[in-house]
Amino acid sequence: MTDTEKSYRNIIFAREGEIAMVTMNRPEKRNALSVEHMEELLDCLEVISGDASISVVILRGEGPVFSSGHDLREMEGQTEEFYQHEFALCSRLMEKIVAMPQPVIAEVHGIATAAGCQLVATCDLAIAAEEAQFATPGVKNGLFCSTPMVALSRAVGRKGAMGMLLTGELISAQEALTLGLVNRVVPKTELRAATRALAEKIAQASPAVVGIGKQAFYRQIDMPLHEAYRYATGVMSSNAVMEDAQEGTGEVGGTLSDSKLSRSSRCERSRHRASRRRPNTAIVVAEDIARDDIEKSRDRRRQSRVRTQSTEDVVEPALVLGIGAIESTPR
Repeated sequence: MTDTEKSYRNIIFAREGEIAMVTMNRPEKRNALSVEHMEELLDCLEVISGDASISVVILRGEGPVFSSGHDLREMEGQTEEFYQHEFALCSRLMEKIVAMPQPVIAEVHGIATAAGCQLVATCDLAIAAEEAQFATPGVKNGLFCSTPMVALSRAVGRKGAMGMLLTGELISAQEALTLGLVNRVVPKTELRAATRALAEKIAQASPAVVGIGKQAFYRQIDMPLHEAYRYATGVMSSNAVMEDAQEGTGEVGGTLSDSKLSRSSRCERSRHRASRRRPNTAIVVAEDIARDDIEKSRDRRRQSRVRTQSTEDVVEPALVLGIGAIESTPR
């Protein structure tokens, strides 16, 4: 049995061509994220991440609920060490979704609450059925959704996230769309086809280039503007000299010798190159540039603090003396 043919207790892994389907399969537990369930999800995503023949991942849930979040029965009466392990494991799972080169699409057919909502917020894209609902209800149960908050606040912004976190109320799929938690809302009967169509559209592009773009997106998003542009310039410049870019721009410009090369053929060649390629040169070069910029920025901030402190050391006594002089002046 190969890694991509692994079987699990709590999830179903399948693939159709370049698309991987990961289905949470604990319908009797509302797809609650037990420790074992999260370990299996993490293992499966690790396997997918290392498979260059897979371009896109669809994450879905079996049964009426997408995911109800952590398994509260399993959590009851545990030690702090257990909770530390559980929440750290959940964080690793979410970070893996972001770090892996393949885009992950959440296919949300029902309710997604707490860590289930966190999964949706973490996925790169999400399509929801009209009946889907979302919530971070921990505040009602005495356990604030602190780790779901990390993904949620990055997906919907401060006000939207705080509204969900502080009330714990369910929001509709349309409200989730307005907030930016999902990309699209469709009738339930069209959900699977809509998700599949989106996955196929992404899979038409070079997997290596998609991976570069995804990783660059998350790395630049929290950088200051100048650093982000400098970083993105490094990524795009290194990307431009790759075979994928040279073939693509040559075909569009009409200068490629085999201009009749089909897109699928180019993608297949790209996947073959990706399977034997070292870590993306574009990302590595850009990270070096970004690290240099960040270090320079830190140096500037340190120097600024030193100057500010130096000024305060001089100014404050003068102000005190000045005030004293004014107050002691005869009126």
